[in-house]
Amino acid sequence: MLTIANALILKGSNLNPSKENIVIDNGKIIEIAPEIKEGKIIDCTNCIVSPSFLNAHVHIGDSIIKDEGDGLSLDEMVKPPNGIKHKALENTSDEEIINDMEKSMWDMLHSGTSHFIDYREGGIKGVKLLKEASFNIPIKPIILGRDNSFYGEDPDLNLVKRNLRKLLKFADGVGLSGFGEISTEVAELITKKCKKLGKISSIHTAESNEAQVNSINKTGYTEIKRGIDASFDQLVHCTNARVEDISEISKSNTNIVLCPRANATLNVGIPPIDKILSQNIIPFIGSDNIMLNSPNIIRDLEFILKLSRAYYKKYFNPKVFFEMATVNPYKFKDLNSNLYGCLNKSIIKKGLDAQLMISNQLSKNPYLSIINRCDTQNILHIMNKNKHIDYINKQIYNI
Repeated sequence: MLTIANALILKGSNLNPSKENIVIDNGKIIEIAPEIKEGKIIDCTNCIVSPSFLNAHVHIGDSIIKDEGDGLSLDEMVKPPNGIKHKALENTSDEEIINDMEKSMWDMLHSGTSHFIDYREGGIKGVKLLKEASFNIPIKPIILGRDNSFYGEDPDLNLVKRNLRKLLKFADGVGLSGFGEISTEVAELITKKCKKLGKISSIHTAESNEAQVNSINKTGYTEIKRGIDASFDQLVHCTNARVEDISEISKSNTNIVLCPRANATLNVGIPPIDKILSQNIIPFIGSDNIMLNSPNIIRDLEFILKLSRAYYKKYFNPKVFFEMATVNPYKFKDLNSNLYGCLNKSIIKKGLDAQLMISNQLSKNPYLSIINRCDTQNILHIMNKNKHIDYINKQIYNI
């Protein structure tokens, strides 16, 4: 048992700041109150206790080629099966891939991330490689796999069904490259099977304007409309969403993940952040390809905050963006229980797991203290998976 004492806590689904103590036993928050203290005491005077981060979209496999291909187009970089990422994965040993994924997971932990959703290439083997890499690291990957049989204009649907069934024995769901590579029939097969098994179905949509135009020319519908109609749990990017797309998302139980820092790196545009927020959509945020960006979610939060204010020339509350990486999965639970059930419940509340980070308080505004000023050296403790990572003493303890 331990007590986090004397800190400013961002508590509950609204991240309300309060000065209280948190008592943790066997990895669970058992009490939150001003005076209570039990067990080992962690004095957190002048610190902020907040939920740890969910990085909601990562491609951790391409940790092997950081910053390679800068200046190439989106398709040249990441489109299967001939993007430089896919070629690199084919020509790299399992040991190298595992080692680089381990390094990236430690980078995530050091910057406050306890959970991440990974789009895992390589079928069942790719899923197993990530599970092996994360085995001794106190971080939780939510692994969305894919199989090459899913691709093509005229796939063998019986083969797709067999490979999908096998894949979902190991993966937490399916993460697809996009509608440019799969048919509507395959998309619907995947979402139906994932829903039946309580797994996540996710797909890239509208990352580029070209993808949107191609989809409309081919089917009469945008990629986002097709994703919602196919009942995907999650749409990633939505960078080039149209006005009607935003309306469709707001009426659905489909979650979206924004990756503006990656979009900027690839020159594909800026997500319609203002329209998304004004429609009361509950987005998550991700770093996307590690070949493009470090998986430091604080950088993503600072980028989206300042980009939004500069682009729209108006004030955005930093708390709104902080929620994207912390409590929005909890808020989303009533809309899509299938998606929520697979994610972390990263919220500081009595009775839930202790999934939190402790950082130096660097300004009076607790959200800006983290988004605008916090760096890895200011994160002092992470608690996750019944582990307490004490960066001050460079130790990992059971909790």
